[in-house]
Amino acid sequence: MEIAFLFFSAFMAATIFPFYSEAWLFILLQQGHDPVMLVAVASLGNTLGAVVNWYLGKYLLKYQHKRWFYFKAEQIERMQVKFQRYGVWSLLMAWLPIVGDVLTLIAGIMKVRLLPFLALVATGKTLRYLAVVYLAGWFTQTVA
Repeated sequence: MEIAFLFFSAFMAATIFPFYSEAWLFILLQQGHDPVMLVAVASLGNTLGAVVNWYLGKYLLKYQHKRWFYFKAEQIERMQVKFQRYGVWSLLMAWLPIVGDVLTLIAGIMKVRLLPFLALVATGKTLRYLAVVYLAGWFTQTVA
């Protein structure tokens, strides 16, 4: 059940909802769960959450002229220009709070193919969770 909640929180954290999975990962590490499994579960959940953003960007853009659409046309244009400047490699930064969610949404808008998207986003997100595991171990050693 705890591992399922880690997956859920990691998934939600990658969407537009305010969720944080790092704290739950830290707690599970302190309880002695296998760090490799935790990183795998959190990375998978977070990457799949980013795929939701990619999908929304790819298919909801046709509604951009509706009144309820979240982004204004000028905002989308500015995001596209920045994305084009830094390219698909910017998806390695998809782990960043807020900015990463926008990046994954823009990748959908820019019609980035799914396989490169998955490879880059999963790499960045996995590295972030590995950093949390490392810092959790360092924190535990300095406190003890």
